[in-house]
Formats: sequence, C-alpha cells, structure tokens
Amino acid sequence: MSPPGPFARPEADGPAPGEIPGLRGAPMRTPVRTTGVSSGPGLWPAVIGRLLTRQLWIELYGLPGYSLTLKGRPAQGFAATPRDFRPVDPAQGKIVLGGKFTLAGSSLEAAAPDDPWNRPSPTRAFAVELHSFAWLPSLMLQGERGAREAVRLTLAWADAFARWSPFAWGPEILARRTCHLACAARRMGQVATEAERLRLADILGRQGRQLLRPPGGLVGKAERLTAAAIAGCALAGAPGVSLRRPALRGLPGALDRTVAPDGGHASRSPEAGLELLLDLLTLDDALSQVSEATPDVVRSAIRRLTHALRLQNLPDGRLITMQGGGPSTAARVAAGRAHDDVHAEAPGGTVGGVARIRSPLLTIAADIASPARGAWSAAACAQPMALEIVCGKDRIVTGCGWTPRAADRQGLRLAPGHSTLTLGDGSTGEPLGGWRGELLDHRLVGRPLHFAVDQRDGEGAVWLEVEHDGWVHDYGLLHQRRLYLDQRLDELRAEERLHPAPGQKEVIRAIAAPYAVRFQLEPGVQASLARDRRSILLRGHSGRGWWFRTDGPDVAIEPSVHIDDGLTRRSLQIVVRGSARTDSETKIRWKLSPAGAGGDPS
Repeated sequence: MSPPGPFARPEADGPAPGEIPGLRGAPMRTPVRTTGVSSGPGLWPAVIGRLLTRQLWIELYGLPGYSLTLKGRPAQGFAATPRDFRPVDPAQGKIVLGGKFTLAGSSLEAAAPDDPWNRPSPTRAFAVELHSFAWLPSLMLQGERGAREAVRLTLAWADAFARWSPFAWGPEILARRTCHLACAARRMGQVATEAERLRLADILGRQGRQLLRPPGGLVGKAERLTAAAIAGCALAGAPGVSLRRPALRGLPGALDRTVAPDGGHASRSPEAGLELLLDLLTLDDALSQVSEATPDVVRSAIRRLTHALRLQNLPDGRLITMQGGGPSTAARVAAGRAHDDVHAEAPGGTVGGVARIRSPLLTIAADIASPARGAWSAAACAQPMALEIVCGKDRIVTGCGWTPRAADRQGLRLAPGHSTLTLGDGSTGEPLGGWRGELLDHRLVGRPLHFAVDQRDGEGAVWLEVEHDGWVHDYGLLHQRRLYLDQRLDELRAEERLHPAPGQKEVIRAIAAPYAVRFQLEPGVQASLARDRRSILLRGHSGRGWWFRTDGPDVAIEPSVHIDDGLTRRSLQIVVRGSARTDSETKIRWKLSPAGAGGDPS
C-alpha cells in the first residue's frame, strides 16, 4: 500500500458554524440524530435490577438504627499517615480558612463558626467535591490552624450526616472522602482533644466499614476496596486490621476485572487508570507504614497501570483525552510516574485500545477499539477512530475533552466531539437519557462496533490503517482511516476512505450521504486559512507553525468548545465537508507537515 498522494484544491469555505454555548457550564446542544441506535431488550434487566436493589438499600440503610451496625470495635487512635501522591494547591486551603469554598467552578461562603453542610450547594458538581472532602488535602497544608479547622468541619459533617443518605454516603463520594480522611486523620488527631480524636477514629471506621458493603457493583469496586484498605492502615490496632484484611481479600478479583493485562482500565478512560494507580500507590505506602507486605496482585496492578501510563502520557506531559478521560495535569501525571523512570521516552505501541505512533516531532494517538459496554460505559464516548496529535510539545489536534464532570453536556460524547468522521446526522451510539439514564449513570448504548487494525513499521515510516463498521447499518459504508507517518520529514499523510461494505450495495438504497471530518483544536491554538483556501496554518503555544492541507471539497475553520475540569472554554475546529455516495468509494486526503518546508502556501 502506498501513502496518500498530493491534494486537490477545495472549492469553497464550509457552512456557518454551529451553536456555541455562551455561558460557562451551559449545555452544548449537538444536533445529532441517532438513527438505528437502540438500547435493546438487554438493557431492561439492568434497569429492573437497579430499581430493585437501589430501593432495597435505601430502605435498609435509611432505617433509624442502621448507623449502629457500622460502629464496630472502638479504635483508640491512628497507626499510619498514608501518603496521597496527588499534587495539592495550598491556595484552596487558604480560601477555606477564610470561610469560602471554591469547588468545581462554584463558590459558597461559610465562615466559622458556620459550616457548609446545612445549606444548599450551588451545583451538583460542587456538592460532589464538597462531600468528597476534596478541600481537605489543601487545608492540611495550612499548619496547625488548618488541621484544627479540618477537625471542626469533619465533626460538623458527622453531626449533619450521621445517618446514611444516598448522596453523601454514595459509593464514589464515600470512597474519595475515606481516602482523604485516612491520609489526614493522624495529623488531625494531634491537634484534637482526646474525645475529638476518638470520634475521628470512629468516623473513619464507619466510612471504611460501609465501603465493604453494597451497593456499588463491579464498576468502582477496586477503588472502594482500596479506600477501605487505606482506612484500615490508618486506624490503629484490631479495628484497623479488621477493616483492611477483608478489603485486601476482595482486591484481587476486583483488580483483575478492572485492570487489563496491558494496563488499560476497564472503562477505557486513561484518567480513570491514573486515578486508580495513585490510590494503589497510597495503599502501598500505607501498608509499608504498618509493616505489612503489599500483596502481589496490588504490585502487579501497579506495574500494569504504570506501563499504560507511559503510553498514555503525551509529550506535553498530560494524558490522552479519549473515552471520557480528561487530560489531567502534567503535575498529576508526573505524580503517577514518580516511582517510574519519568524521563524514559514512551515508545510506540497500543494500550487500552489506543494506538500510539511517533516521529521526532509528531506523536499521534488513535482510538482503535470499541467503547466500553454495559456498566463500564458510563463515561464511554461514541467517537470511533478519534485522533490526537501533539506537535513537539504542543497539543494541536484533540477532542472536546468531555468527562463525567460535564454531565450536562452529553452531546459531546458523540463523534462531533472529537477528531473523527461523521456521516449524516447519525451516531454510532448514544448516552442513555431520561430516567433510565439517571438510573444507569448515562451509560453508552448502541450496536457493538467491530474494528480491523493493521499497523506496519518500516525504515523511517509507520503505517496505521483502522476500519470500523459503525455506519454500515444506516448507510452501508465502512469508514477506513489510513495514517502514514514519515518519521524523517515529521510529516503525517492520511486518507479517510468510505466504501460499501460487502453485500450492502443490494441492501442500502443509493443516496448521497453528507460527511464531516472534524479536527478539534486545543484551546489557544491559532488557525489561519491560506489564500489557496485548501491549507490552514496552525500555531500552538510554542509558536511553531504546522500546515494542515486537504483535498476535501469544503474546508472551514469553525468555533467549537473544550471542557476543562467540567468548565467550558472556547476553541476552534477544522471541518472538512462533502458528500459520499452509498454505492461507491469516497476518499478524503489530508496531511500535516512543519511550516517552513519547501512548497508552503503563500
């Protein structure tokens, strides 16, 4: 197979840009029709099962005497100070000391002696961070005064939420709160009175014991058991042992189901894998403090997750942003690799369903596998063959960055939200909506996708060819993306090929299906259309220029959005539009090369 050849001149600019949210946090209404996508009869057992079990636990845990079952043996103190390796910004702790909580882009005033627990939160995302105690690590950096305020706020929380409630005691929030409390409890106990110290130990023990109980299911079980084991290390004596032993017994099965042999997370979210790795590193540190060996299964999971992180860590220091995982921060990724050789150059390869190819200046990541299905798909995205490109250390081509923190912008989980091709106004899958979506965490539903992947390495070049059948049901067409990376010239040549699937010409009526190939640009990337109207000059944060060229019939630079930690930022996208016949082959070629080389457009 030969690489894509020279490009023809496009005829005109693209159509008018689509709708852009004007307010921070406003939902993006993506006009996508999901023809042929259905949840299927297999979804109803999950719906019925969740309805029954959820109501059962609400009724049981809501009983007046239920809190007595969490009491356990009284802990006399704390045995360890588990280390959370995540970087912490001390500025947030200073703000909390000043009586203001700023979380998830919203703020709430609650100066001492008041507290934030008996007042409404400005947003649900704020409430999640608040009850997860996301503010606690930063507050603990404020010395003795910060530790005393942490004790006051924790005891106030326990007064307000001593009884189980579906939100404050929900599995995900509970796991994060337990981890934060376990890492801070010993230092909090040093500034507390004897009665306060014993109560703090009791609060932590209750949190850990609840983590060992349903509900929660398989998804997130590894994270919950890890949090319970960390709490068991923090608590002294028999109460700690009685907590960490059952947690460690349950971890092998949970980790085997959550962490794939190549280190990919079962949800396929690189960010989820990083967060689990950081929790396991905390557990490893906590076990060493209580002179207990880390189980082999935990060490194995750490090795696999670290291997995956090497390939998912792009040259700008952040993560690949695919399948509901955000880029995280360079500091957070570095914390996950601190026990690894952080300076080791990640080779090409495939991990977690994402292929990575590279040249000295270009790094390309391509999604080459189906999204997670079932309960694991709550963060999955219907964006087959999504693409990210880093030029030097500038992330140029990326996605809109959707994560579950942007739960009100579900449309960004569809193909227009990443750098891939769409046909018509359909989709290869959709987030479950309505009351069923609320019940099942907006999991992704639709027909299974099948991929064919062929990668070949040659002297000075890499060829990656990926094909999927997501458009066959509606249009009878297969989408094939061919990438040819010239490692000597740092030039990427590509071809999007739509062609009838075998046996589909007689089944699908011959029509002209509109297509759009999108290249979402990182916020801050500058894009200028050249006078030849077929080339676009791109400049990242370093100022270095790159030429994007295409022979597509209609190319335009349009507004877009990017989600950064749940908040909306404005960005740009390159959109190549045209029309493909369902009874014949269509090719769209494009390439990316350094500016300044011979043949640059004027």
